[in-house]
Amino acid sequence: GADGLVMVPYLEGERTPDRPTATGALHGLTLGTSTPAHLARAAVEGMLCALADGLDALTAQGARADRIILVGGGARSAAVRRIAPQVFGRPVVVPPPGEYVADGAARQAAWVALGGAAPPTWSPGDTEEYASPGVPDIRERYALARDRVVDRVRG
Repeated sequence: GADGLVMVPYLEGERTPDRPTATGALHGLTLGTSTPAHLARAAVEGMLCALADGLDALTAQGARADRIILVGGGARSAAVRRIAPQVFGRPVVVPPPGEYVADGAARQAAWVALGGAAPPTWSPGDTEEYASPGVPDIRERYALARDRVVDRVRG
């Protein structure tokens, strides 16, 4: 997508993996890849790859993810919606804008307070689905760059 330009978006450290002092980085920067379009594409791919690292950590613990529900600010971006299924290698579902994080927290709290064997049902309403085959070289290039970031020295 970004012609080999990779951004590792550790601008304030990173939580997955646990590297609170890690720094961000651009790898593969050349005259040809220094255009605004390349930088924007690398930023979107890097942000999504960092999220995919978190998803990998969950699936390594036995969680199953057949699709991704994309909410929040990124879900409003056509570029993020189009690139996300390539990075995740799974269909991406985008519900209408809403306060889904708060809704989810409230539903979990209600479930704990009221009990029951199953969580409350939830339907995101009308959704748009985005799908495309995964592009493994995006994740591979990202992993190589991610493993080269440095941690800030605390003074």
